[in-house]
Amino acid sequence: MEINTRAIKQRFGIIGFDPELDRAISIAVQVAPTDLSVLITGESGVGKENFPKIIHEHSPRKHGPYIAVNCGAIPEGTIDSELFGHVKGAFTGATEDHKGYFEMADGGTIFLDEVGDLPLATQVRLLRVLETGEFLRVGSAKVQKTNVRVVSATNINLANHIAKAKFREDLYYRLNTVPITVPALRERKGDIFLLFTKFASDFAEKYHFPQITLTEGAKEALTNYGWPGNVRQLKNVTEQMSLIEQKRLIDEVTIAKYLTSPTPSQLPALLPSENSHHEQFERELIFKFLSDMKREVGELRELVHHVIAGDLKPSELQQDYQHIHPVKTPPVMYDLPADDTTISISKENIDKSEPFQESEIIEDTHYSLVDNEKEMIIKALQKHNNKRSAAAQELGISERTLYRKIKEMGI
Repeated sequence: MEINTRAIKQRFGIIGFDPELDRAISIAVQVAPTDLSVLITGESGVGKENFPKIIHEHSPRKHGPYIAVNCGAIPEGTIDSELFGHVKGAFTGATEDHKGYFEMADGGTIFLDEVGDLPLATQVRLLRVLETGEFLRVGSAKVQKTNVRVVSATNINLANHIAKAKFREDLYYRLNTVPITVPALRERKGDIFLLFTKFASDFAEKYHFPQITLTEGAKEALTNYGWPGNVRQLKNVTEQMSLIEQKRLIDEVTIAKYLTSPTPSQLPALLPSENSHHEQFERELIFKFLSDMKREVGELRELVHHVIAGDLKPSELQQDYQHIHPVKTPPVMYDLPADDTTISISKENIDKSEPFQESEIIEDTHYSLVDNEKEMIIKALQKHNNKRSAAAQELGISERTLYRKIKEMGI
């Protein structure tokens, strides 16, 4: 079968004479009369969306519907409903029956762009459609039939996705019955200047600007550039220069400003999530608590030492301690989810206390702290006639934590 690739390019707006591009077009035309599934691969921006249209227009289904679906643009929670439809009451907001794309494309062609982004559950549904032509609407047990031609495309390496268990291997082979690879723009060096001229001409005609042209040095720089964004990037650069540059003759110095790839400092920064800020705050809060605890235990030891030495009377102990720690603001309660412990810390202490370093060594006061804590709990329980809720409130901890400590300490 003789294929007039020039006529096809003119019809679908494809520019270039690269042999690999012509081969991709020839395969698309040859597979069109069949119902075989086609997988189109290539980098982002190479023009993969043209090939499903070529297949559809050269197939017996050309008078049927053609539906293009960007799988990566549909949220995971609604992708099944969009593709296969749903029945009334299937989920909140489903007020009526809804036809999915596979049902609407019956008798025609459906193009699944970015098919590698499909969730695994949706991949199972898609595999069933490819094998039997059957599907279920979301929320329905009634089997539906559809007769569609599936053409898919992706810019990712599906083999890597299969190895990482992100894509089903059986679905890959069903989609990839006939592969078509669209070459990257850097592999079509002879077509780069042709595309530039076409984009510059279209922009000048649309906005009534004089068309820009290139010096030989600028043309060489344009051709030798890597074009990571492919045809889409070339069109953007051409339109930017057509609009911004006052001179209509672009030299290599001028074009170099538009051909710089973004550096890491120019890329969007990944900001910490709200949860990470919350976790950092809790961590600092614990460190401050430990720092305050260390300081207070040291002060208590000093006071007890003075009492034992006779320098301080027991009756003066409370007054002296209050002098060291005057109460100015009510305590603020912070619930720490790690062990269900509630810590009462003065907001003023948090704001004014010295920052705590992780490397700081805290003295081993475990046994004295446990004894003091046990004594405080016993006194609180005695004071409130063994009512745990009232005792917990006075101690500044939750009742659940108090109950656990009572069991642990054998009170």
